[in-house]
Amino acid sequence: MASAEPAADECFCKSCGEIIKKEAEICPKCGVRQKSASSQRQKFASSQKDRMTAGILGILLGSLGIHKFYLGKNALGIIYLCFCWTGIPTIVGFVEGIIYLFASDEEFQKKYVEK
Repeated sequence: MASAEPAADECFCKSCGEIIKKEAEICPKCGVRQKSASSQRQKFASSQKDRMTAGILGILLGSLGIHKFYLGKNALGIIYLCFCWTGIPTIVGFVEGIIYLFASDEEFQKKYVEK
């Protein structure tokens, strides 16, 4: 069993404990499958949110914070609801909707979804 610490792009084999690359599907030392690529893709796909949907919700219903609820940021959605009578969430939601629409898919997922 390896005693060194793995680097940022490495991990321990779940079977033999050897340090291997995180992307490795099969350990080169013991031959045990580490993780299935399809389950990783399904996990990633299920956590993704559509930036077009979030952008349109921000533009049309931003005053109620619906886009924040869609992104899983419920506390911010409630704050938007509490202050919807001021008109400030309307402006902020509109601007956020535009930002969502003009962001790339990767940038949107990284900045606004994965937290």
